[in-house]
Amino acid sequence: MAQRKTSVSRQTKETAIELTLNLDGSGLYSVDCPIGFFSHMLNAFCAHGLFDLSGTIHGDLEVDQHHLIEDTGITLGNAFTRALGDCAGIHRSGYSLFPMDETLARAAVDFGGRAYLVYEADISNIPLISLSDSGKTGSFQTDTVADFWQGFVSGALCSLHIDILRGRSDHHKIEAIFKAAARAIRDAVTKDERRKNAIPSTKGIIV
Repeated sequence: MAQRKTSVSRQTKETAIELTLNLDGSGLYSVDCPIGFFSHMLNAFCAHGLFDLSGTIHGDLEVDQHHLIEDTGITLGNAFTRALGDCAGIHRSGYSLFPMDETLARAAVDFGGRAYLVYEADISNIPLISLSDSGKTGSFQTDTVADFWQGFVSGALCSLHIDILRGRSDHHKIEAIFKAAARAIRDAVTKDERRKNAIPSTKGIIV
């Protein structure tokens, strides 16, 4: 099976993002990302989706993290659109329940050609604080998780439902979301041997 691989770039006055995505990878992650927790989430997404992702992510962090994280979602979504092409032969939809200690996340996705996000995560919006090896303090703006997934669905032209069914830790909730979404998306983009190369739609086209 030929690998479904593509490179996408997004250059604006606010961000500069270049990503190479392989849908049929092994979970390899090599992205130069200036936000530690966000990089950790992208790494988890690749590991559980078995997607290979490499590239660079830069943005106007002197403003805040919103532009960089939303634009990364858009760019990654665009990469999925390009790699999937006409979506011939894929399952198209996928679903996952992902437990992480006290947290349970649910994700369901449909690559049906229309962008729609339902996001019920019950996250506190209090930034997560981190400490680097150099002793510098960093943080992650938890409210940008919704921005990332909104950007992703707009670029990937998919419907995505994300729910936290229970949980306490914002870290666990966010990580479970990325892992659940990865597993759901992995199932959706996997080739269906019974479908062969048929378009997974009664319309005969994904739109």
